[in-house]
Amino acid sequence: MGEHQYPDLIRLFNGLFERSLNTILVRGDDEPLYLPADDACGQHRIIFAHGFFSSALHEISHWCVAGAKRRTLVDFGYWYKPDGRTAQEQALFESVEVKPQALEWMFSVACGLRFHFSADNLSAEIGASRDFERRVQRQVLQYLDTGLPERAGMLVDALRAFYNTDPLRPESFRLQHESEADCEAQPERATG
Repeated sequence: MGEHQYPDLIRLFNGLFERSLNTILVRGDDEPLYLPADDACGQHRIIFAHGFFSSALHEISHWCVAGAKRRTLVDFGYWYKPDGRTAQEQALFESVEVKPQALEWMFSVACGLRFHFSADNLSAEIGASRDFERRVQRQVLQYLDTGLPERAGMLVDALRAFYNTDPLRPESFRLQHESEADCEAQPERATG
């Protein structure tokens, strides 16, 4: 088993938010889903897919973005079209994913875990565009400059303490193609 275990994340999240906001993180066996408290269950539930640590971080990020009204709605009342979106539908998807993926990236860094952008559109073979990646990066830098939303900030602090990671800094949020460009710009070293 690897270093990043979902039971640890469940304990951290629930320790922060189960009592204060009546919200728990739950491992699911199917697609992720947010369910507000109802007659069947008195707690709000963030259900992440198949015990995947990154899925949990992603679903938590949506919860951190959702306001009080949205947190009373199934899946926060968001539009969602599954895999197989057109380019236009993908653009709409990306427009609502900037803030959640920015928070997910920050949570990942706070855990010492590599972040992967998600276009969530595998069958259409439309990956995350560089423009989308840059917009997410700009949002991260804005959060670093102006501060995180309260719930996200609390979780970043808890993750950093648990995983013993450094404070979040702008240099931790470089895009892959930026790193590749840096390598290409380096002068060749003489050998021999």
